[in-house]
Amino acid sequence: MKEKITFRNRDVKRVLIGIPEKHKHLRIIVETNDKIFVFHEATITNIVRGFVSVKTHPKIEAIEMEIQEIKERKKGFAEFQLIETNKKKDEIIKEINELI
Repeated sequence: MKEKITFRNRDVKRVLIGIPEKHKHLRIIVETNDKIFVFHEATITNIVRGFVSVKTHPKIEAIEMEIQEIKERKKGFAEFQLIETNKKKDEIIKEINELI
């Protein structure tokens, strides 16, 4: 079984966001009391895209996103992207309930 980690606001000690030297894309660093998580810009961008879709769309209540390799993409875009699946809302909500 995979380890489940829950991030509550109170668990995050600080966040750093910026472009490291000799890089072109943001890194987001989330520091907790005992761990440091480093996220690439593409990861956060994909998560934010999904979040905004669920939060603002009048009919979308849940989505599942899975990693896909994108062969033909715009220059500078990540080769791997989180893409929405066709999983039904009820299935997604059921899985969310089981995991939390």
